[in-house]
Amino acid sequence: MTNLFSPFSLKDVTLRNRIAVPPMCQYSAQDGFTNDWHQIHYASIARGGAGLVIVEATAVSPEGRITPDCLGLWSDEHTAGLARIAASIKAAGAVPGIQIAHAGRKASANRPWDGDDHIAADDPRGWQPIAPSAIAYGENLPRVPKAMTLEDIERVKADFAAAAKRARDAGFEWLELHFAHGYLAQSFFSAHSNQRTDQYGGDLAGRSRFLLETLAAVRAEWPENLPLTARFGVIEYDGRDEETVAESIELTRNMRKGGLDLLNVSANFVIPDTQIPWATPAFLAPIAQRVRNGAGLPVASAWGIDDPQVANRVVQDEQLDLVMIGRAHLTDPHYPLTLAKTLDQPRPTWVLPAPYAHWLERYRGAAA
Repeated sequence: MTNLFSPFSLKDVTLRNRIAVPPMCQYSAQDGFTNDWHQIHYASIARGGAGLVIVEATAVSPEGRITPDCLGLWSDEHTAGLARIAASIKAAGAVPGIQIAHAGRKASANRPWDGDDHIAADDPRGWQPIAPSAIAYGENLPRVPKAMTLEDIERVKADFAAAAKRARDAGFEWLELHFAHGYLAQSFFSAHSNQRTDQYGGDLAGRSRFLLETLAAVRAEWPENLPLTARFGVIEYDGRDEETVAESIELTRNMRKGGLDLLNVSANFVIPDTQIPWATPAFLAPIAQRVRNGAGLPVASAWGIDDPQVANRVVQDEQLDLVMIGRAHLTDPHYPLTLAKTLDQPRPTWVLPAPYAHWLERYRGAAA
């Protein structure tokens, strides 16, 4: 029976298990460039035993950053630092992945621990956000974005394609498009944020167009033998969930036809007034299974799947092909060892590097 520690193959890539570290923004870059923090952070987590480590949302343009402190891949100069990170993840035995993104109307914000709100319009650290329509998110992000012109749309699609090429050149073997969480692509898909009357709005085909065309532009640059994936919010929890999930499955079918290899299932986060069932463990897993069955694609998901028994169950029940476990890896980069112990799995030889394993095994039970 397939379980959390079974290998997973997609295209020419094989993960040593089905444990994946999702993108988790560090908000620690300067002008989009990596530094020692990122290098140590990603190498440590990869060394801990996960099969896949995906580098945080990396902006395809300066305007696409969530905050001024986000990583970027909008120039060739950014490639070298990210190449070192990709190499360190691979050297630790994990597959190196990266998520490329545009924050849309949620861009130009302060870091979460500095307010998590829009930077004031007269603050030189900020910039003008863009979106499909001039509709603000609201609450702590009240700034009205500039409605994108057709020229803006073509430019952003080209930015995604160029970033994908740089990710390829940097040595990443897994690419994730950030089409979720109320950022630019998700806001094109949602009728809450897209009120365009041209070919990029209106019905399902119009609201899907930006996502499918961006996927096609990236597909032309990303190697066919490597996984091309997306994180996409398939449900809003706004009272019209069945309609949204049905539309999302239809879009996912079309993305599969366009070359998508896996969908990382998430929630929309397009509007602030929602009823998300945070207290329910793995609340997105049954929905992900519907997408998996309805669109014929492998799926992954996060949110409330840190518990070992839950993480293993969603794989055994074929709800998820990969389990995205984030915060537990921040608490303990060697969390896969905890998973193995709890699930009574043989201790994988790859979980502890020799300098750790020697001392921990030799002095097991002894006082530190």
